[in-house]
Amino acid sequence: MTGGSIPGPDGLPRCPWGLSTEDYTAYHDEEWGRSVHGDDALFERLCLEAFQSGLSWITILRRREGFRAAFAGFRIEAVAAFGEADRERLLVDEGIIRNRAKIDATLANAKLLAGWDPGELDALIWSHAPEPGRPAPRTLADVPAVTDESTALAKALKKRGVRFVGPTTAYALMQACGLVDDHLKDCVARGGGGR
Repeated sequence: MTGGSIPGPDGLPRCPWGLSTEDYTAYHDEEWGRSVHGDDALFERLCLEAFQSGLSWITILRRREGFRAAFAGFRIEAVAAFGEADRERLLVDEGIIRNRAKIDATLANAKLLAGWDPGELDALIWSHAPEPGRPAPRTLADVPAVTDESTALAKALKKRGVRFVGPTTAYALMQACGLVDDHLKDCVARGGGGR
């Protein structure tokens, strides 16, 4: 899909991907591109974007509650306390993606982030938000997969020891958490409009 916004069942224009399933429509209208702050909330998004790597986002979205249950609501301190029994439990949990490398990265990242000051993850991620005033994409073809800012964010996170985050994952995180607004120019959700 490389076209512009298309009307949904309610007649309002949306990004084409946001109309492919009801799950996507709700995520598109109510969450994607909206500002997310707080270390635990950003940890969740960082983890989910890492688990999404190589998969479709709908796969993660439909298992999100399973992920939240498996990873103690993505509370950094709680996940940092997970031990080997928790790791083994996660590796057989059918409610999540049972990828050993991604699970290990999530556990290692929680242990690392638990040692950071409160608000430090939030500050680091948001320090890589691009300057406002970037032109709104007109079509999906105008939406990048990687930017200079996402490359810098991935490098900054890796330098601090965060695992399983590259420039593409970092950009998906930036989109999901509202650092950038990649809703198409005439999309009803552009600028946080949503429903």
